[in-house]
Amino acid sequence: MMLSGDEDEEKWLAEGIAGVQHNAFYMHRALDSNNLREALKYSAQMLSELRTSKLSPHKYYELYMRAFDELRKLEMFFKDESRHGVSIIDLYELVQHAGNILPRLYLLCTVGSVYIKSKEAPAKEVLKDLVEMCRGVQHPIRGLFLRSYLAQVSRDKLPDIGSEYERDAETVMDAVEFVLQNFTEMNKLWVRMQHQGPGRVREKREKERNELRDLVGKNLHVLSQIEGVDLEMYKENVLPRVLEQVVNCKDELAQYYLMDCIIQVFPDEYHLQTLETLLGACPQLQPTVDIKTVLSRLMDRLSNYAVSSADVLPEFLQVEAFAKLSNAIGKVIDAQVDMPIVGAISLYVSLLTFTLRVHPDRLDYVDQVLGACVKKLSSAPKLEDSRATKQVVALLSAPLDKYNDILTALTLSNYPRVMDHLDDGTNKVMAMVIIQSIMKNSTCISTAEKVEVLFELIKGLIKDLDGAAQDELDEEDFKEEQNSVARLIHMLYNDDSEEMLKIICTVRKHIMTGGPKRLPFTVPPLVFSALRLVRQLQNQDGDVAGEEEPATPKKIFQLLNQTIETLLYVPSPEMALRLYLQCAEAANDCDLEPVAYEFFTQAFMLYEEEIADSKAQVTAIHLIIGTLQRISVFGIENRDTLTHKATGYSARLLKKPDQCRAVYACSHLFWVDDQDGIKDGERVLLCLKRALRIANAAQQMANVARGSSGPVVLFVEILNKYLYFFEKGNTQITASAIQSLIELITSEMQSESTTLDPAANAFFASTKRYIEFQKKKGGAMGEKYDPINV
Repeated sequence: MMLSGDEDEEKWLAEGIAGVQHNAFYMHRALDSNNLREALKYSAQMLSELRTSKLSPHKYYELYMRAFDELRKLEMFFKDESRHGVSIIDLYELVQHAGNILPRLYLLCTVGSVYIKSKEAPAKEVLKDLVEMCRGVQHPIRGLFLRSYLAQVSRDKLPDIGSEYERDAETVMDAVEFVLQNFTEMNKLWVRMQHQGPGRVREKREKERNELRDLVGKNLHVLSQIEGVDLEMYKENVLPRVLEQVVNCKDELAQYYLMDCIIQVFPDEYHLQTLETLLGACPQLQPTVDIKTVLSRLMDRLSNYAVSSADVLPEFLQVEAFAKLSNAIGKVIDAQVDMPIVGAISLYVSLLTFTLRVHPDRLDYVDQVLGACVKKLSSAPKLEDSRATKQVVALLSAPLDKYNDILTALTLSNYPRVMDHLDDGTNKVMAMVIIQSIMKNSTCISTAEKVEVLFELIKGLIKDLDGAAQDELDEEDFKEEQNSVARLIHMLYNDDSEEMLKIICTVRKHIMTGGPKRLPFTVPPLVFSALRLVRQLQNQDGDVAGEEEPATPKKIFQLLNQTIETLLYVPSPEMALRLYLQCAEAANDCDLEPVAYEFFTQAFMLYEEEIADSKAQVTAIHLIIGTLQRISVFGIENRDTLTHKATGYSARLLKKPDQCRAVYACSHLFWVDDQDGIKDGERVLLCLKRALRIANAAQQMANVARGSSGPVVLFVEILNKYLYFFEKGNTQITASAIQSLIELITSEMQSESTTLDPAANAFFASTKRYIEFQKKKGGAMGEKYDPINV
């Protein structure tokens, strides 16, 4: 039966472990009887099991650990000279005659460890001997584990400062030399693994190599733990030697892992002081190395170091960390021509994060990073990679998050240039991020110049897309975007009227490019922003005109007239009508009769020509009446013209009840309490009588259409208007007229042809209770109400 590869390995591993256990058993018997010769024989046979080439690194490690445990027991035996009766020097010679080279070297390392501990020879001599001898094993996996064993047994016996193995003649450099040599040889073996076996199993081989990387990396960890390795030695010897090995091995996996190892195991201070050397190696690495992750981790460590203590910041400036990092990133991007755009951008994101954390006050550095990013984006076609787009958004969001102030971002000349490289959808996302930042921090944008830059940044939300793209846009998203722009317009403000007018003109210029769907959202906030300025200026002379003259209400009203007019092409006539009426009211407050009249004229023209829907007409006519009633600036002639039009439109509404309500609302145009001279009781009565006639006609029509409730409630509403003017002292409204109206309503409600209307009944009952209340209250008003019987 054929076995699969995994089953084969399990079988070979089981055989190897059985061999180790079998020979270990006899080795233990020899140790118990203090028989050195037998102990060496069986330990060598046990270690011969490690000569296998059939196991993967993972399985080989299991076998190695079994043998390693046994070697610890053997080492204890070697230490006790009284048990085996041979001096350590003779023992060191003796084990060099063991059969095969691999068991011989394992035994030599074990005895060597005891030899150093005995101090009968200088540690550096023994270590040098061992590291040289280990060259005898050139099989990558076997050689790596052997050297890993050497590193393990020697790590506490290095001639370091303060170590018991340090002698006058020995320096820390000997310890460093030993570790570096072992590291170099291990790295060579590790790199050589990639060339073993057929090319088709390359992926499996790389996976195996990845499993072994920690064996090589441990050497760097040992180096970082040597007390005597100070900054000077690290700078002059350790780092250059390690980097030389990294660059020369020309292996993607080794270069990535070892660079990362250097960054992780040595202190931050060392990195800062040797930045140039470390970064100098980056462009020399293989193009396929993921250098962006390595550099990102380096910058991350350095920025954490910078914020950990204020004392270290001068060091960063002294070594020009930003300039060196920026330069290195540029060189890496230039060297790796095939680096995807997302890699380059993510490097700039890391550099920007570093800059914002370490040098937040240096906006020139921030702009420099953005500028480098623009340069890279300009050399590539349109950004289509979604991951790269995400990185650009991260790049643009970083300054906003850091400064919590869009005004800072607006001073960065390269900020809008980076945004230009985003696709339309992402541009909008980024524009929303910017607006949300302004809202969250309640940032007030107070100069036209800044507004110009801001609106350039958010132009994705302001300008219309192509028709096709516009149709695809989700309606809810579109509304949310445009409402955000509307809210933003209210955040643009300056107390200085000249600057505020410039801001309004700047905003107007941009939103006018918005197209028909956007204008109904963006024009109203602009109009209200301009009206706020008008209120500020309303005490100024209204006749000043001309481009160079100061901001005046008249000038702003001209601008508003042109702005609102654009809504007619949208078309959004109801919105335009409301805005015209708002402007008319503001012109009234500024005592500008011709301007107010002009806005009313525009509103009436709109009503006549554009508003066709009957419900919209009802709303519009009530808005017109309400606004006209509040305006006091008109002379008799102008007011008559406008009130005549309003009453005429009211009487021509489509439905009788709507006509009736609009006509009785017009009665207020002829009686305004706080305006002298507008108290025309006769015309009030005319309006109310006209409303009664319309209500009567509506009632008769309802009676003809059997089963429908007659609009009795209209009579009750008119009665309330009679009472209002009666109390206000309009002599045309008499108690007998009110009495007649009450009787009319009572008989209508009792009529068989009238369908019961609970709402009308309740309203009428409430009105009668009010009359009773006034009568009981007494006084002048009570006397007025006395003749009325309910």
